[in-house]
Amino acid sequence: MHSARELRSSAFEITVDGREAGLPELFEGFGEHDRLGVIIGRPGGGLGASALITATITAFYDLQRARGPDFFIYPDYYLFHLGRPFGDHSRLDIWPAHKEVVVAAEAQEVLRAVNDHAITRLVVEDGDPRDAELGAEELASARARITSCLAYSASGRVTGADVRVAANAVVEGYVDTTLDPEQRAADLRARGADARADEIAARGDEIPPEQRDRIKREREGLVEGGVPVETYRRIELDQALARLV
Repeated sequence: MHSARELRSSAFEITVDGREAGLPELFEGFGEHDRLGVIIGRPGGGLGASALITATITAFYDLQRARGPDFFIYPDYYLFHLGRPFGDHSRLDIWPAHKEVVVAAEAQEVLRAVNDHAITRLVVEDGDPRDAELGAEELASARARITSCLAYSASGRVTGADVRVAANAVVEGYVDTTLDPEQRAADLRARGADARADEIAARGDEIPPEQRDRIKREREGLVEGGVPVETYRRIELDQALARLV
């Protein structure tokens, strides 16, 4: 819950079709029982949606704050790693660790995982659509529950974008920490959190050094007016289902 202390929704600038908007305008009807699900298919891929993820988590925490300053709860938001884990994304406040789910890189299995975790807002990596055989039961469940879908890019920018999310230095610090697991593990050990440091260190190779360098370069290209700006494209559910893997 570190982001609950460090972020407010005012830290983000969201535009939809060129107009300023809040998270509830992007995700119509947004509420505390919504469940965000992001599909990740490459090392560190979720960092390309870091602004959206943290903005949505912050909006959830703002709902908790509206009831009073004392609360302890993490939103039920999930990252689905295709085939293998692609880096520890917990600095984005996806926690506990079981909310980073590794699922077979098969569309049917991904959709089952999305349904099993009751995702209502689905975010998929942009790419060419693929034909996939999806079960009638899984499709019915998804269509009855998922209310919003977005396409994102691991690079932070999609073609045909109609949504922009600007974050701040705090969120970019989360990204930087994710890309330096060795330093993060060392910092944790210095605070006496050896068990957590061991977990971070064990996952360090999930984002290889060359991939970390590439992501850092791409992040530098996102900066506008001193802050990183990610873009997204709103899509229909059937378009999202064609991009599950």
